[in-house]
Amino acid sequence: MQISDAQSRAIAHGTGPAMVLAGPGSGKTLVITQRTKYLVEQYGVKPQEILVITFTKAAANEMRLRFGTVCRASGVTFGTFHAVFFGILKQAYHFTAANILTEEKKFGILRQLMREMKFAAEDEKELLAELAAEISAVKNEQIDLQHYYSKACPEEKFRSLYQSYEKAHKDRGLLDFDDMLVYTYELLAARADILAAWQRRFRYILVDEFQDINMLQYRILRMLAAPQNNLFIVGDDDQSIYRFRGAKPEIMLNFTKDFPDAKQILLDLNFRSSPPIVHAALRVIAQNTTRFDKKIRPARSGSSPVDIKEFENQEHESLYLVKCIKTAAEQGRALSDIAVLFRTNQGASPFAQRLMEFNLPFVMRDALPNIYEHWIAQDIRAYLHLARRRLDRAEFLQVMNRPKRYISRSMLDASVISFETLRTYCEDKEWMLDRIDRMELDLKLLAGMTPYAAVNYIRHGIGYEEYLKEYAAARRMKPEELFELLDEIQQSARPYRTFEEWQEQIEAYAARLEERRSSRKSEEDAVTLATLHSSKGLEFKEVFLVDVNEGTIPHKKASVEADFEEERRLFYVGMTRAKDKLHIFHVKERYGREQEPSQFLEELLE
Repeated sequence: MQISDAQSRAIAHGTGPAMVLAGPGSGKTLVITQRTKYLVEQYGVKPQEILVITFTKAAANEMRLRFGTVCRASGVTFGTFHAVFFGILKQAYHFTAANILTEEKKFGILRQLMREMKFAAEDEKELLAELAAEISAVKNEQIDLQHYYSKACPEEKFRSLYQSYEKAHKDRGLLDFDDMLVYTYELLAARADILAAWQRRFRYILVDEFQDINMLQYRILRMLAAPQNNLFIVGDDDQSIYRFRGAKPEIMLNFTKDFPDAKQILLDLNFRSSPPIVHAALRVIAQNTTRFDKKIRPARSGSSPVDIKEFENQEHESLYLVKCIKTAAEQGRALSDIAVLFRTNQGASPFAQRLMEFNLPFVMRDALPNIYEHWIAQDIRAYLHLARRRLDRAEFLQVMNRPKRYISRSMLDASVISFETLRTYCEDKEWMLDRIDRMELDLKLLAGMTPYAAVNYIRHGIGYEEYLKEYAAARRMKPEELFELLDEIQQSARPYRTFEEWQEQIEAYAARLEERRSSRKSEEDAVTLATLHSSKGLEFKEVFLVDVNEGTIPHKKASVEADFEEERRLFYVGMTRAKDKLHIFHVKERYGREQEPSQFLEELLE
């Protein structure tokens, strides 16, 4: 096993604080396991006095196994922040696993409260996730609830939901994962004797992926490490990509201010990627201003240049991708050595469909959404069903006020709706008769259109986009996010002449998707499809970064400099997953609109 000079210095660090800057492929796991061994065998530290913290259970288990292969000592604690802090709470309050509020039960409580408080949202699942994230942010950042302004709903409504949620689970004697941090902080701050006992227990603390830490975790960590401050942190500020979860890269950037005597070590060799990939990635990330300056060198050879290609549209892009994958397979490359990376989960759909079309096996790191199950797609299909068949009450209810027509449920007293009956009901309201007549005419017009033209007419002729604008305003989101989904739905309808043909394709796609989901774990040699976020920590011989356009990467939600720096870090993470070959694709046109290459590509080519 070859250990570099920088790794040796990190492993042999003595007492006191140390910060190890560990770039992609620099061997940070080796450093942590070897340092733990060094503490036990060279410094005579008792294994029970060493704490190694990771961010995921899988990483903790891997670290424990890796340590077991290099050192026979037992007793070192390997765990996540939550596992370690819950261990502290168990001793103080005699909590058991029965006191933990599972994520499933947490979402169940929130869903029930949202319905009781009449949170009106078609995308209940998305709103639920946003509200849960905001509740976590209030707790982890220790924000006064009265000073927190929700992005998902009106402030008073959020505060009421927060307070009701807290009461609901605390009345049952339950604590959620955020409470584990809050309670631990409050306990250690209030009880100097308990804090001192844990400080004696964990005299040496090592933290992996430190760039992902949030402020509350850091405050507890500083309390535990004092007064000796044998705090050994390993991370890469350039790979801090979880700001939306509360991670604060500035904590790592300010570490030497909090610990002025901290030793700083840069693992300056990238053992993973070829020189062209290392140099290209560094050119991009160097544009960030809030970072540690690093001079990283490739430790291996390889000369395949970064492949940057422009395509007319996504169809050409996905066809070329398939061609590249098939060529790689014909040359003997395992499909499991190949990854296709995209910015958002929704971005997977065109490429997943293309791979299924050519029977190329793939695995998804994230759940692959079926766009046709989205409520907007359900609205479109409801309109088309109503236009071609009898007026089913359930489907009529779904779209009768999208856009607003002021039709009430009380007017619908049969399982099959009749426009004549509606007119009779509203005969004394001329303005309502106009709306009913217009809806009937719209449905007749839709019946004679191709699916593509019909979707276009629903959007612009019927006024569905106006409804989406109102919905987006109520949900405090940009209507463009919803329009993009409409674009994709409309584009998928283009090849079909009849609604029946399109419907057949939709059902076939759902069946293939279900088949793919059920075989996901059994697929051994398959291409990996992943978002940039979920690709972190992985490596592949060949990587395709797709749709690298303005508005996608960087994402259109990015509005301030901190957002753009995080988007650049995401792109850097994607680039550095590649070992031998890196392909970066962008398109000139998408859904009939001109697209610009990502600004990150310009930086790469400078």
